[in-house]
Amino acid sequence: MERTDRIFPDKYIDLHLHLDGAVTSDIAKRLADMQGIALPADGEALEKLLSVGDDCKDLNEFLDCFELPLKLLQTTEALNECAYLVAEKMREQGVIYAEIRFAPQLHCEKGLTQRNAVDAVIRGLSRSTIKTGLILCCMRGEGIEEKNLETAELAEEYLGKGVNALDLAGAEGLFPTENFAELFAKIRKSGVPFTIHAGEADGAESVRKALEFGASRIGHGVRIKEDPELVSLIAKRGIPLEMCPNSNRLTRAVEDMKDYPFMDYLACGIKVTINTDDPAIESTDIAEEFRYMESRFGLTAEQQRQVLLNSADAAFADDDVKKWLKEQIAPGVNEK
Repeated sequence: MERTDRIFPDKYIDLHLHLDGAVTSDIAKRLADMQGIALPADGEALEKLLSVGDDCKDLNEFLDCFELPLKLLQTTEALNECAYLVAEKMREQGVIYAEIRFAPQLHCEKGLTQRNAVDAVIRGLSRSTIKTGLILCCMRGEGIEEKNLETAELAEEYLGKGVNALDLAGAEGLFPTENFAELFAKIRKSGVPFTIHAGEADGAESVRKALEFGASRIGHGVRIKEDPELVSLIAKRGIPLEMCPNSNRLTRAVEDMKDYPFMDYLACGIKVTINTDDPAIESTDIAEEFRYMESRFGLTAEQQRQVLLNSADAAFADDDVKKWLKEQIAPGVNEK
């Protein structure tokens, strides 16, 4: 990945990061050691199990990288430690606020309940000095309605007590957003804010459905450009897009990155944000994402500042946290 010598911001916000997609080789070794699990590989071979390269063929190859992390994240101790290590790694990289998401239903293979999993991650994040919010993911799929309802109920119970919001993740192309109308009707009544992965593997209509359901943010949203009226609507309503450049590049959400619409969205007033998604799988971090956007698309220092202010505005956090974030990004901005 091309790098430049210019000076980038030293403080970042990451609103879209999956816990199991942030398990680097050093974290994997730590989790394996503490559980007495033999890793299937070491060195470069382990890296290949946990990440993809520029030659990644498709989303399926990308998704294969979640297999090992999920095997390592089936105990409360492992989830606690992983959440802490991921948060600390982000702090070291200059992140001042992160919203970390995970699907508790994916961590119940060895007897944990979803509640056990949520408690463990909250405890792990609380050990770090970085400010964080936790987003619980419901999953796309068949026959998991009860599991998703349980996740939604836990989000309502823990809202403001470690959990900030809900999400819908998974195979968008196979399980369309419109299939989850009943789930989000119940979530809307609960008052829990939510984002939805949409407009990544499926088209603009997926985003329209997410907005109809009441999503206050959109995960990715790359393909809204297929519907100019939707682009205008999102700009007018101030709906933030959680864009993840290198993830979109590697999963082929955009076949040719010269067509990546980020700069067009920014120019028309959409609240675009830059995030990592699955940093271990992509071998990236938030600073690298900003470097990529500068070197590939000419994102200026002022535009980077605006993107970070967008992130502060979009955060599932209270007003005091948002004001603090804005002051860290652009001192004096709250006085204007």
